[in-house]
Amino acid sequence: MHNPSELFDTKALSKHRARAAKAGNAAWFLHEFAADCVHERLQDINRTFTQPAFVGWNPDVWQKTLALGGTTVPDATVIDLPVQAHDLIINGLTLHWANDLVGQLVQMRRALKPDGLMVAAMFGGQTLNELRTAFAEAEARIEGGISPRVAPMAEIRDLGALLQRAGFALPVADSITLMVEYDTSIHLMNDLRNMAETNALMARRRTLKRETLAMAADVYSSNYTKASGRIGATFEFVFLTGWAPSEDQQKPLRPGSAQQRLADALGVAEHDADD
Repeated sequence: MHNPSELFDTKALSKHRARAAKAGNAAWFLHEFAADCVHERLQDINRTFTQPAFVGWNPDVWQKTLALGGTTVPDATVIDLPVQAHDLIINGLTLHWANDLVGQLVQMRRALKPDGLMVAAMFGGQTLNELRTAFAEAEARIEGGISPRVAPMAEIRDLGALLQRAGFALPVADSITLMVEYDTSIHLMNDLRNMAETNALMARRRTLKRETLAMAADVYSSNYTKASGRIGATFEFVFLTGWAPSEDQQKPLRPGSAQQRLADALGVAEHDADD
């Protein structure tokens, strides 16, 4: 039996990934884009990492870009990384499928050495908003109701707080939005299938009427066709960065602990509030 609190069907997700792996790398360009973005972030950090780990289901694409070597583990419910064993952990486009996102973050934080870095790439809440809207309108017209066809994804405004809840120091969440164009929505859905990003919601409807699919394609084309004549699809990439706490890290000063008055530092006279 499935845990009723679980949002995603992990067995279905595993099948989707196995199918995508057989399809080759024709549709893995989004992984390549995310890996490039992570690589740029690492280049900005003045640190040499000697014990890296990668968490994800598609390590070859990421290792090709990052060239980190080290340990590679799948994004299982229990992440197979020893406590305080790594100074860098990269998570590659998996956290948007996590039933317990905070739990996954906590596990990665525990696997970091003090002052170790975690960088995770995941899809954010604006991803595939066009496809979600098209299916909702099509199902409402054809079937008199809607079902979840596109997985909900976390909003960036919430993810920074989750990093803090997971115990990371200096947490940062930022995003990049990428617009991808396709000939038709069917071409988009084929790419999603080949990237293992198709519906794995526990509450998903297992069947799809031809009429509903045709209507969704029409709605998509009517509302989201670009000047090029192709349809647009939004992918929001959210990057989560956090450090394992360490005594050596910079910390904010306690209130009242300043050694110099602000007025002195600025070279101006200090006035009372009543002046």
